Amino acid sequence: MAETKERPTIERAAILLMMLSPAEASKVMKYLSPKQIQSLGQVMTNLQDVDKESMQKIVSDFIEKAESQTHLGIDNAIHVREVLANTIGEDKADSILDDALMQANNKGLESLKWMDPKSIFDFVQYEHPQIQAIVLSYLDPDQAAEVLMCFDEQSQLDLIMRISNQESIDTEAISDLNEIIIDQYANRRTIKPKILGGIKKAADIMNYVDTNVESEIFDAMKDKDNDLAIEIQELMFVFDNIKNIDDKGIQTLLREVSTDSLVVALKGADASIKDKVIKNMSKRAATLLLDDLDAKGPVKLSEVEKAQKEILAIAKKLGDAGEISLGGKGEEFV
Repeated sequence: MAETKERPTIERAAILLMMLSPAEASKVMKYLSPKQIQSLGQVMTNLQDVDKESMQKIVSDFIEKAESQTHLGIDNAIHVREVLANTIGEDKADSILDDALMQANNKGLESLKWMDPKSIFDFVQYEHPQIQAIVLSYLDPDQAAEVLMCFDEQSQLDLIMRISNQESIDTEAISDLNEIIIDQYANRRTIKPKILGGIKKAADIMNYVDTNVESEIFDAMKDKDNDLAIEIQELMFVFDNIKNIDDKGIQTLLREVSTDSLVVALKGADASIKDKVIKNMSKRAATLLLDDLDAKGPVKLSEVEKAQKEILAIAKKLGDAGEISLGGKGEEFV
């Protein structure tokens, strides 16, 4: 939980952008994903009471961090790959460069990330289920989950099972799909098949699905393929996994979580998670949290689950960004 003058990362970014001219801010935001732009826009709209001291600290922190970065150009793909391979290993280096190539060549699929879930559903609902599975695999997990919930129960089950059994997609097949989306020929480049799908991807999507829909899908899946259902569930990051995050990671997570969400989420958590959270707060913040928990009346289970999902989504994003280690099954969650 943040102290009085400490703000979440996204709020600090929003304040920095608000200090720029519209033209300068636009240049920065063109490098962000649709979801990042949407989140920043919401925060920027609601910004208020930012004092001069806070602004100075945010700018100072930004300058300090910027000065610590290398100024080496990265326009040479071969050089970039060698640097990445030496730093994070060849497999991860290949994955990062493939993602960059894929986004450059898949403007049609990328454009879907700017659409609302219902529009994406309208676009794919009459396509073959395998095409639907490819599209869901390409989207960010939280966006894919919202699209998935637009389908009927039987289709939801079928799509999650297809995604789980989908190992890789041929580059040509993805280019063909881009033709459908942008209605023109997509330039094909010779890169290895891109991993789109698999059990981990299905688990990531299920992490963002509403709890009642999640239960319905797993109940039906267990009747068809119980082993697959178990594999997916084992890879899902659930609220109980919070206690596997180390203390530094918990402190980082708490800085990004609102007090209201934390209080509601902890109403349905076991004692070990509450203890983990409290021990990573200042005495004052811990006392205030305990007071809020005591003062909070009965909370609907659906509200608790929603708050927990929100915190899990933040934890996942921090984990994906390498800011925290999610623990649990190690590399399966990172």
